[in-house]
Amino acid sequence: MPTTPLRGRRTVKASRALGVALTPKAQKYLDRRPYGPGQHGRTRRKTDSDYAVRLREKQRLRAQYGIREAQMTRYYEEAKRMSEGLTGENLIELLESRLDALVLRAGFARTIAQARQFVVHRHILVNGKRVDRPSFRVKPGQMIHVHERSEKFEPFQVAAAGAHQDVLPAVPGYLNVEIDKLQATLVRKPKREEVPVTCEEQLVVEYYAR
Repeated sequence: MPTTPLRGRRTVKASRALGVALTPKAQKYLDRRPYGPGQHGRTRRKTDSDYAVRLREKQRLRAQYGIREAQMTRYYEEAKRMSEGLTGENLIELLESRLDALVLRAGFARTIAQARQFVVHRHILVNGKRVDRPSFRVKPGQMIHVHERSEKFEPFQVAAAGAHQDVLPAVPGYLNVEIDKLQATLVRKPKREEVPVTCEEQLVVEYYAR
């Protein structure tokens, strides 16, 4: 289930444009070329408008979870309706509770696209039941694990050996992971400061509230 070269190049270009690594491969490119794409990437000194800054921040967040604009809008509307907490922090919490996001955080996948692919192809179970919706909301106490028949596939053998741990952020405190067993339990709701996404969520809120 490798990433195609064309898709990989697109992801790297998007990462450079947004200033955030969307894959481990993109991180290597950003380390070498910490500036935007294009012939003027090194010298661009444009001052963005407030709208452009908020738009870019929204795009950064959406790209890190790999979701469509319509989905992002729905998450924002739900976060805004929540009775407790700040809207921006609630938004991150909702996004981070997605099954594909937690498959990535647990180290079962190397990228969010691969995590989504694993879910769609029915390799992932929640509390023993197959779930094929990447947007499925995992609740505290629920266990995510790879189907027994899928464990023999190479991508999962690589994951079980801990190969992704060197390139992914450390497992956050809201997940209890047994990587050799390809099991992870969401022990509690994510807290914003623990979630390894690069985003000023208040700017995202301001974008949608405009």
